[in-house]
Amino acid sequence: MRLRTKRGQIQSNVDMTPMIDIVFQLILFFLVSTTFAVLPGIKLNLPTSHTAEGTSVLGITIAIDEDGKMFFNDEQIEYENLGSCLAGFDTGKVSKDEFPVSLEADSEVTNGTIVKMFDVIRENGFSVINLRTTAEE
Repeated sequence: MRLRTKRGQIQSNVDMTPMIDIVFQLILFFLVSTTFAVLPGIKLNLPTSHTAEGTSVLGITIAIDEDGKMFFNDEQIEYENLGSCLAGFDTGKVSKDEFPVSLEADSEVTNGTIVKMFDVIRENGFSVINLRTTAEE
């Protein structure tokens, strides 16, 4: 900071360049260190649909691969434990009947398995269920 006197008055000039540099560095740091929503790390061959619509990834994601492995969000579970996982899930301030559940099933998973999943989900109080598909090209 430089001080200049002009006829008995002291003037000061503040150089804003270092502060702007720091702000840009903070912005870059937060952009790089931000975590993004992580979907289960399994490879699914989702069925295609020409009426597919995008949905948010907030909520619960249940994925089933062609071998029958089931994932609740990012942890592998058994079918018998799905009900207890759903019952113990904390939805925060949102009621269970408004909390979204996304069901991702491989195209090779049978319709009977998907119906069983719907039953377990509904028995635990969840009623907003999304079936994930991929858009036809």
